[in-house]
This record gives sequence, structure tokens and C-alpha cells, in this order.
Amino acid sequence: MEIGIFGVGDIHPDPNTGQAPTEFERIHAITRIAKHAEDAGFDVYAIGEHHNPPFISSADSTLLAYIAARTERITLSTSTTLITTNDPVKIAEDFATLQHLANGRVDLMLGRGNTAEVYPWFGQDIRQGIPLAVENYALLRRLWREENVNWSGRFRTPLKNFTAMPRPLNDTPPFVWHGSIRSPEIAEQAATYGDGFFVNNLFMSMDYFKQYVDLYRERYAHHGHGHPEDAIVGAGAAVFVRPNSQDAWTEYAPYYYGHPINQGADMEHAVANTGLTVGSPQQVIDKVLRFPKYFGRTSRVLFGLDFGGVPEKTVHEQVDLLGEQVLPVLRRELGEASGSRVNHFVSWTHG
Repeated sequence: MEIGIFGVGDIHPDPNTGQAPTEFERIHAITRIAKHAEDAGFDVYAIGEHHNPPFISSADSTLLAYIAARTERITLSTSTTLITTNDPVKIAEDFATLQHLANGRVDLMLGRGNTAEVYPWFGQDIRQGIPLAVENYALLRRLWREENVNWSGRFRTPLKNFTAMPRPLNDTPPFVWHGSIRSPEIAEQAATYGDGFFVNNLFMSMDYFKQYVDLYRERYAHHGHGHPEDAIVGAGAAVFVRPNSQDAWTEYAPYYYGHPINQGADMEHAVANTGLTVGSPQQVIDKVLRFPKYFGRTSRVLFGLDFGGVPEKTVHEQVDLLGEQVLPVLRRELGEASGSRVNHFVSWTHG
């Protein structure tokens, strides 16, 4: 199992002080958190692409390139690249370039996005979200695997004898995860190609996400990639951890209830039913050890730590506590059972 940290680059005022970081401060905080994640022993750092306020992570490959120059070991990923509103040619070239800069420590997660207004900003129609995702990814795969691409489709001008440059490092494209909240078509797409399937594991119950993982595993086997249990599943988990549970709940409540997305939501219900954990290191461990009950063997878990105005200093404290008390236990408990489902696509990048 790989364990990492993901962010979405949101800017919110700290509910305790009313102060929000500047864009400059938030961007540089993200890079420091990523470096600290490597130092604390995490395997992955991922950042999501967003184009609307209050998010500042619109240029995910640029952020990751900066982080790549300051790290040596950690795998750099996205926690969504928008396959619907980005040109597949630009994705192919940006992430092949990032591969070369990071000595191969790169993969990416593709998704459709979670805000409708982004589609018209980039000249697309949200009603075509699924067809866009399917067609654009089919083209992206060809761009990484073929040197001369002749292509025509519904949503982009044709390509004739086109070569995406640079070519993927060592002729090995970045591994791709497909992220989804509610689309069986995306689970099918991941299964068709034998790619990874990632559920964000937030906002809805783990039972809700289980149905999509089960579908993905069934279809993964159907397409001849192995047994259902061989399928490559990842899951998210928002975390706020302190040495004891009571302090965690008291401290985190203002951030949870002050976030616009949680209006009307009950924190106790969310902790009991979703991937959110608020509590002690042992409670984080216990929650992640429950994931296989819902998702089967899990190849990657990403913790979200910096949502909703949580100060950078507090995030670093979380990173230290998780690195010291949670990672060793999860690796011991899940390493043998889950295996490293991702070794076959990342091991060459580390040596």
C-alpha cells in the first residue's frame, strides 16, 4: 500500500482568527507541505486542479514541477486533472515533461471536475462530460504510446502525423488513476484499460462508494486484466489528528462547520460513515483498517489535511504525528495483506 497526502488548494479564512492566507502564501505552503510529506515518510503527494475561487491550484503540473525540484523520493500525482476541459495534447506533453524533470516520480488522476461553470470557461458543454472524458482519454493514451498519431473525433480538431513531445520517459507513460464520485462510466473506463480507480471517500458513505469499486473490480476482470481482487483501487480520507481524540474534536469543529460544503452536515455522522477521521492516531489507524471491508485490497490511501482554513502550522503537526505514529502501523498491518499493488508501475522510478 502507498500512503500519501492530497490537497485541493483552497483558500479559506481560519474561523478562529478570520484571517486567510494570500495566494502567494497558500501556493508556497502547498510546496512546503509536500516536502514535509516526503521527509515524514509518505509515499505520495497529490494536488488537484481547480479553476474557480477559492482554489489556487489551477496549474497542477507547474506546482508539481516546483515540488519535484525540492524532493527526491516521493511520487508526485494530481488529485484531479480535468480530462474534460483540458486538451489531451497539453496533458500528454505537460506530464511527460514532468516525468523527465522528476526522474519518473509521476502519475496522475483524471476526473471530470466538480463545478459546472468550468466547462463553458474552456469552451465545453457539461452535458457532454462523459463523452468528453471517454474520447479525450482514448486520445491521450494514443499520444503517449504512438509517435505518429492520426486522429479525428467529436470534440477536437483532427490530428495528422502528430507527435507529442517530449516522449514519455523510458517510453513508459505515467500511470493513470480515474477519480469518480458518481459515474459508473468512469469505473468502466478505468476497468477497460486496466488503470487505477480512486474514490474520494468523502461527502457520501463508504457503502455508497463500495458499489462503484465493486463494479470496477468486476469489469477489470471481465476485460482480462486479472482477478477482481487484482484491481488497483485507491481511496481518500480527510483527517484531523491530535494525540487524544477530545482535543481533535474540539479543535477541528470550527473548521468543519465553518466550511461552506459542510453546511447542515453533522461531523459525528460524517466521521462514522465516510472517510473522515477526527481523533487520535489510533482512530486514524482503525478507520483505514476498515477500508478493505468496503473496497477490498487498497493500493493507495491519500489523506487530506489542509481543507477549510486549517493553518499551515497545524498541517505540519498533522504530518509529523501521522508519519511517526500512523504510517508504521498501517504498513505493518496492510503491507503484506494488500501488497504493493503499485510496484509494477512505480518501482522503476525509484532506482
